[in-house]
Amino acid sequence: MQKFLVIQTAFIGDAVLATGILEKIHVTYPNAQIDYLVRNGNQSLFHQHPFINKVLVWNKQKSKYKNLFKLIFEIRKNRYDVLINVQRFSATGFITALSGAKMKIGFNKNPLSFLFDVKVKHTTTNNLHEIERNQLLLEKICNGDASMPKLYPTLQDQEFVAKYTTKKFITIAPASVWFTKQFPSHQWLKFINELPKDLVVYLLGGKSDCELCDILKQHSQHNEVFNLAGELSFLQSAALMQQAEMNYVNDSAPMHFASAVNAATCAVYCSTIPEFGFGPLSTNHCVVQIEKKLSCRPCGLHGKKDCPEGHFNCANEIKTAQLLQVLSVL
Repeated sequence: MQKFLVIQTAFIGDAVLATGILEKIHVTYPNAQIDYLVRNGNQSLFHQHPFINKVLVWNKQKSKYKNLFKLIFEIRKNRYDVLINVQRFSATGFITALSGAKMKIGFNKNPLSFLFDVKVKHTTTNNLHEIERNQLLLEKICNGDASMPKLYPTLQDQEFVAKYTTKKFITIAPASVWFTKQFPSHQWLKFINELPKDLVVYLLGGKSDCELCDILKQHSQHNEVFNLAGELSFLQSAALMQQAEMNYVNDSAPMHFASAVNAATCAVYCSTIPEFGFGPLSTNHCVVQIEKKLSCRPCGLHGKKDCPEGHFNCANEIKTAQLLQVLSVL
C-alpha cells in the first residue's frame, strides 16, 4: 500500500480547494493511504471523509513551533511514500524537507523548495483555476485533468439541516475576512428587501459573523430571514447549501463549500476577479460584478482591509437587479 501525505495549512477555502488532490490520488491509487495536514480549526471539514485515513492538525495559535516539531516527528514515523505540499511558506517547506518521505513535491515559490525532489513552477498569470494549479503538483504521479474539490457531509449533517428545507429557500454568506472582498451590508439589505416574500433566506457564517447577520436580519423588511451564523458546522452548512435554490457568496470560503458539494452558486466579486483562478466551480454557477471597467480593479490578488481609493465603487456600484436576475432564470 502506498502512503501519501497532502499538506495545506492555509485558510479554510484553500483547504477545500486542495481536496481535488485527494480525489485525484484516490482515483489513480484506489488502495492508497491518504493523510491530510491542515491548520487547527479546519479539521472538522473532513470528518468521516471516505478517502482520508487520518487528518493531521497543526495548531498555530498555541505553542506554534513546539507543535511543529511534534508534527514533524509524527510525520517521520509514518514513512510516507509521497508528500505533496500545496503551501508556499517556509514552515511547511521545513516539514516537507524533514519528513523522510521518499518523494517530496512542492511549488518552487516555497523558500525551501531546493530540498524537494520535485519542484513545480507556480504562477497566477496562466489563466488556470487553483485546482488546475494544484494538479500540476501531481503530474509525476497522476495523469489527466484536475479533479473537482469535494466535501462529504454525513447523513447526520443532512438530517440536522432537514428542518430548514421544508420551504423554498436561498442562503447568503455575507461576510469575508477581507473588507474589499465583502459585499457591503447596505447592498445585501437592498437585495434581501427585493426578494420574493415567500422565499426563505438563511444567513450563513461562523460565530464571528453573527453580529453582521443579526444586523441584516433586524434591518430587513423581509419576514423570512433567519440567522444561522454560528449555529451550523462547516459540513452542516455545506449540506444546507446543497439543497438551496441559490447560494449567494463573496469571493470567500463559502463559495468553495458550494463548489465542493456542487451547489448552485452566485459569487459576488468586489475588488478581486474570478480570473485569478479562485472562481466558483459548481455546474450551476454565475458571477456578479460591476458592469463597467474600473481602472483600480482588481487592486490585488487578495482582499484588503479597506479600499485603497476610498470609494469602494467595485462593490457599491453593483446593481441589485444583477443579483435578482440570477433567481429569475432558475
